Amino acid sequence: MPIVYLPDRGVIRVAGADARGFLNGLLTADVDQVSPQNARFAAILSPQGKILVDFLVIEAEEADGGGFYLDAPRVLCPDLAQRLALYRLRARVTIEDLSDRLGVAAVVGEASYDPMDYLGFDDPRLPGLGRRLIGERAGLQALGGDTLSYHALRIGLGVPEGGKDFAYGDAFPHEALMDQLGGVDFAKGCYVGQEVVSRMQHRGTVRTRIVVAEYEDGFAPIEGVEIVADGKVIGRTGSQHGGRGIALIRLDKLHDALAAGHRVSAGGIGLKAARPEFARYDFAPGAA
Repeated sequence: MPIVYLPDRGVIRVAGADARGFLNGLLTADVDQVSPQNARFAAILSPQGKILVDFLVIEAEEADGGGFYLDAPRVLCPDLAQRLALYRLRARVTIEDLSDRLGVAAVVGEASYDPMDYLGFDDPRLPGLGRRLIGERAGLQALGGDTLSYHALRIGLGVPEGGKDFAYGDAFPHEALMDQLGGVDFAKGCYVGQEVVSRMQHRGTVRTRIVVAEYEDGFAPIEGVEIVADGKVIGRTGSQHGGRGIALIRLDKLHDALAAGHRVSAGGIGLKAARPEFARYDFAPGAA
């Protein structure tokens, strides 16, 4: 699985004299730290602090035209470009949805390719996710690769993906583990939704989190199945592979159910929930 073309990813380019400051005032990440050698995981939020779109951000070298490239869900790229344009006002920036021409691939392990053909960068979320390549969609598509194997790797690491493991417009960054994956900078200045996210961080009011789930007999339910304990819904299943999956769950309700000796299940299949290895949030005692 060295190079895997990701057909569901698109690319938006934001360029111009004010591009860095423009993005820094909107995104959860500190765009001042983005460079051609250093990508960032980020999102644009609603005023209520919910994730509208999350993406990876990288800067191109000036010799290659400069600008910032957003590696985002392709289906959301038109809306993302439109939303960015609404905030542009008098900022000297250009916003282009290049998804018809440019695509994204993941590189995990040793791979042979000409780095001059792509805008390449390390995935800023986890080293285990390898590198990303942005390049001509047709060329990346020709490289092929096993998309299922890539997502099996992602699921094994416990890294959630929007639309599969949480709903856009409905989840806070903490719930989707953006705070654990470097997607929120709590020291930077204001951005849309910042007050809500900062309040959750400082008050420790996060009750719902992404977890990894191990299912009985190695058989996992499909995405979106209710997770129940003692007849009460405490979460929903997300993406899965080989009896292991990602789930979004209320940790306080999980703890209460386990303390009372109740079975936790989804679609009738028992499960054990655990915190992803990379994460450091408070987990329900006795649930791992």
